[in-house]
Amino acid sequence: QVQLVESGGGLVQAGGSLRLSCAVSGSRFGTDFMGWYRRAPEKQREFVATITRGGETNYADSVKGRFTISGDDAKNTAYLQMNSLKPEDTAIYYCIVDVRGANYWGQGTQVTVSS
Repeated sequence: QVQLVESGGGLVQAGGSLRLSCAVSGSRFGTDFMGWYRRAPEKQREFVATITRGGETNYADSVKGRFTISGDDAKNTAYLQMNSLKPEDTAIYYCIVDVRGANYWGQGTQVTVSS
């Protein structure tokens, strides 16, 4: 069974940085892509970033130039480096992975940016 364990969330001041991690276990086939979504209070979940098995990345316009997604195939882990954080980045961040066409979600990790 595929399981995702997220870590790295927390409280940070505006302008600060955090790095989220998403460790994937239970997949014999690796992942086809890994990514992050987020849900701010009273808002719908929104796309943040993805990275494919081949290393192609994609970002939401709101985080381009500030966030960097990367992957470690050996550890089956994805990372989201978040710099220049803004209060509007406050949300629960969810990791998603695709394994042979099936999506799996993490439990979420809270990121709070104070002004």
